[in-house]
Amino acid sequence: MNLSSLNPPQREAVEQTEGPLLILAGAGSGKTRVITMRIAHLVGRCRVPSENILAVTFTNKAAREMRERVVKLVGREACKGMTISTFHSLCARILREQIQHLGYKRTFSIYGAADQLRLVRDLVGDHCADVKLNAERLQWLISDAKGSLIEPEDYRPSSNEDHALALQKLYPLYQQRLKAYNALDFDDLLLLTERLFRLHPQVLEEYRTCFRYVMVDEYQDTNPAQYKLLHRLTGEHRNLCVVGDDDQSIYAWRGADIRNILGFEKDYPGTHVVRLEQNYRSSGNILAAANGVIKNNRTRREKALWTS
Repeated sequence: MNLSSLNPPQREAVEQTEGPLLILAGAGSGKTRVITMRIAHLVGRCRVPSENILAVTFTNKAAREMRERVVKLVGREACKGMTISTFHSLCARILREQIQHLGYKRTFSIYGAADQLRLVRDLVGDHCADVKLNAERLQWLISDAKGSLIEPEDYRPSSNEDHALALQKLYPLYQQRLKAYNALDFDDLLLLTERLFRLHPQVLEEYRTCFRYVMVDEYQDTNPAQYKLLHRLTGEHRNLCVVGDDDQSIYAWRGADIRNILGFEKDYPGTHVVRLEQNYRSSGNILAAANGVIKNNRTRREKALWTS
């Protein structure tokens, strides 16, 4: 594996294969190239079996492009058994194999947004017809609770607002109805996988043994459920490489918690940190303006983008 095309920090990130690794990758710094080269390095130079590698990102397109890049580097045969997927696809696969431990059948269906909304509306009509409630708002609150790993029986209203109060009754009913239909919604994929790992340590150990090297792209966008899943999977071998940029955290509205990346070194003592600051996309003037604006953020990891 020829690493001569990488700049020194990029090469450092690729060759740091053991233990927790935090790659702070500014915009346009070649982070996807680093991840794919690191995977190729693990397979080609370090002789890590492909089935022991897990790379997770947020969109099917990003996962597909990442796999295509790795195939170009090491060949299709060397990639057999490797898992490169989104969080939700990974969890769906795990649940198809193990969900019977939680009282569901492996043939479960996954409700889309329209099916979820229809179910919420039915429940509102059956149990809260005397209160004016917006079903879309309730659906969002359920999703937010699940992303924060709040189980139905643990939900408590955070205010006296009608939707929050109604949810204390409707959220458990919603989940009971889903289970009766042997169905999950999108957020259940994360919630139930975390529950599976928490309640069935023998299942967790199986996947810990399988996924010995874990890489996560866009780590600044992870929510509490994704954070906890990663922590359970890597808590023993600690071979977790996360790539992200707190300056690009824009998804707090859908549950992303920037504290996940800001507190990574506290969660994983002995973390090796690499900063990718050389930008290959923008001119010096643009980078100077961007650096001048973003430096006003008080809670951020120090870095400054530059170009040659």
